[in-house]
Amino acid sequence: MGFDAAVTSVEAVVVELLPSALVKVKLSNEAVVLAHAAGAAKTNFVRVRPGDRVQVELSPHDPGRGRIVRLIK
Repeated sequence: MGFDAAVTSVEAVVVELLPSALVKVKLSNEAVVLAHAAGAAKTNFVRVRPGDRVQVELSPHDPGRGRIVRLIK
């Protein structure tokens, strides 16, 4: 396992559900990013729907992709 020091964590809103467990989310700066569930969200089967607010960690290598870390209530 590597250490991701440059990971950026931001809030986003789910826009669209895509096949293969991908989700299209819109960040606060209006950018649209593809994301997938990771960690506890994946193992505990957290279901997201369009309009839900989530916390997303953006990839340092590809800012157009990220992973959903948690659902914000």
